[in-house]
Amino acid sequence: MLRIWKWYQSCLSLHPVKTQIISSGFLWGIGDVAAQYITHSTAKKRLQYHKDDDNEFKVNWKRVAVTSMFGFGFVGPVGHFWYEELDKFIKMRLLLRPKSARFVAAKVAMDGLIFGPFDLFVFFTYMGFSAGKSTAQVKEDVKRDFLPALILEGGVWPIIQTVPFCHGLNNKRMLPGNKGLLLLPP
Repeated sequence: MLRIWKWYQSCLSLHPVKTQIISSGFLWGIGDVAAQYITHSTAKKRLQYHKDDDNEFKVNWKRVAVTSMFGFGFVGPVGHFWYEELDKFIKMRLLLRPKSARFVAAKVAMDGLIFGPFDLFVFFTYMGFSAGKSTAQVKEDVKRDFLPALILEGGVWPIIQTVPFCHGLNNKRMLPGNKGLLLLPP
């Protein structure tokens, strides 16, 4: 495991954007498989399948590919530049010292209040259109799901993001956040 971590760090040093794009896509895909499994298991328990029913878990690979593409195409590149610019803004404009409690608090707050809602809106819109829904259907889905998901995010992401923000893991800050996806079904 240590060898993999060192290889990952080396890739981040040489190709930070490419590495974050690839790791984001990969981890979003794993997160979606986990979400599908959790959904299946929950439904299975709730419905109490009989032994003769077909209740075998099957991965929806099309959904995994669509979700992974969100990681590759949006979270990886946009997240990389967002956090890079956020660091600069907090250091240069707010004049806060990196790793200080105020720096971390400002970063967590700005991430949750600015990037979080934007990311969530783009995710719901992308997933809706990727599923072949009409603009009206996507609007309805966003209306119904956005606020509950934003509230859930607001309770979870600040905790997940505080660790890399506290330690100043500039190039590695997206990995813990992407790993956090494994905890939240899309």
